[in-house]
Amino acid sequence: MPIALVVLLAGCQVLSGPINEQAFRPSENPVTVDTVARNDKFAQLAKQQHPRILATYGGEYSDPKLERMVAKVVGTLTFDADNPSPQTYRITILNSPNVNAFALPGGYLYVTRGLLALANDSAELAAVIAHEMGHVTANHGVQRQQKEAEEVLASKVVTDVLGESQVAKVALIRGKLRLAQFSRNQELEADAIGIRSIGRAGYDPFAASRFLQSMAAYSELRTVTGAQDASLDFLASHPNAPQRIELAQRHARGFGTPGTGTVDRDSFLAGIDGLLFGDTPEEGYVRGNTFQHPGLGIAFSVPTGFVIDNSAAEVTATGPGDMAIRFDGVSVEKSVALTDYVRSGWVTGLETNTVQATTINGNDAATARARADGWQFDITVIRSGDRVYRLLTAAPVASTSLDSVARAVSGSFRSLTAAEKAALKPLRIRIVTVKPGQTIGSLAAQMVGVDRKLDLFRVLNALPLGGGVSAGTKVKIVTDR
Repeated sequence: MPIALVVLLAGCQVLSGPINEQAFRPSENPVTVDTVARNDKFAQLAKQQHPRILATYGGEYSDPKLERMVAKVVGTLTFDADNPSPQTYRITILNSPNVNAFALPGGYLYVTRGLLALANDSAELAAVIAHEMGHVTANHGVQRQQKEAEEVLASKVVTDVLGESQVAKVALIRGKLRLAQFSRNQELEADAIGIRSIGRAGYDPFAASRFLQSMAAYSELRTVTGAQDASLDFLASHPNAPQRIELAQRHARGFGTPGTGTVDRDSFLAGIDGLLFGDTPEEGYVRGNTFQHPGLGIAFSVPTGFVIDNSAAEVTATGPGDMAIRFDGVSVEKSVALTDYVRSGWVTGLETNTVQATTINGNDAATARARADGWQFDITVIRSGDRVYRLLTAAPVASTSLDSVARAVSGSFRSLTAAEKAALKPLRIRIVTVKPGQTIGSLAAQMVGVDRKLDLFRVLNALPLGGGVSAGTKVKIVTDR
């Protein structure tokens, strides 16, 4: 969100050749791919998109232990004894809870921490990365750019907060970077290339179909919870279907039966232990129906039935009856009255006679109404500290719920106490060993800060309905400890 300070940290740099983990260090300059296609215009376009991708996906995630684990997987995939000059790649771990991975021409690879949290072993991660490498080696990105002429890869702006609804176009107009989608044939070709790559590298080739199944389970959970911005997820640009899983299994059978190859689960789980899960401290936290930002020292809640989406760009919430809420903050001189600020021209369709000053939980505030293109809006601005926070609530003109929802949201806005700010901690993935007598239910009950604990525990650990856990095995939980 724009009111948060987003720190861009160095990611990991991967070189081709024999694996030497001591050589893997966070890159001091991850933007430049100067050894790949130095004069290739498509690689240069990809290089130009790198900062925009960082801005869209929350910057880079820095964790040397995690970076070494990911670099080891990429290094294994890129080392080919029969090819002394293989493709060089640079991989960036993105600081986003969304589950995604993608590649740009020129060898730029990206994987989100959300995807790392969902995978369960090194072979699954290798399958995802090898798939994206397949797009690069098959020149799919170049083919698309040539087909679309001057359209720059990843520059299409879409209003994706609420899909194609009018609310997204009117109430929550915010452009987000969206990666150009590949065709179905290109995706299937990348699947085949990727599975061959991980098989040749010694990884379990069936990892690709396993992760596709995890993605399907994740998609179902996300649909119900609404916890993620689906447009920035892997499934938004990578088709997923039972037929695709069957094709992946068919390709894998070319290397042998299930159980063939290395999974390297322990190394992978050790790498993701402590991985940030969900929102970052810089963006604030969503806990149930409440948004809390320890750095800014503020909080507000939305009514039951609304789902909050906290992204790097903004905080939004959607609810019944096509209603939507947007929250952000701006700098406004203290000498400027809030009523004057509301009238200063940033509100389309403002009904000037509705502008009035008020106070909300001891903070100076102003409210107003607006109408535009069949929608009605409540605008509330609140001054707290050196910031002015804006709450925009949108509803169809026929709705009778706008006032009650807007008043409930704005009335919940408050300052956090010092104790509350100190108690807020980010959620993390923790790896625990199952003890005798523990069950899926008792392990899921240990998780904090998340809804539908049992369902999430199953998805994170790729456990089917009816499946259980065995003493001595390692599993993932989500906790703030």
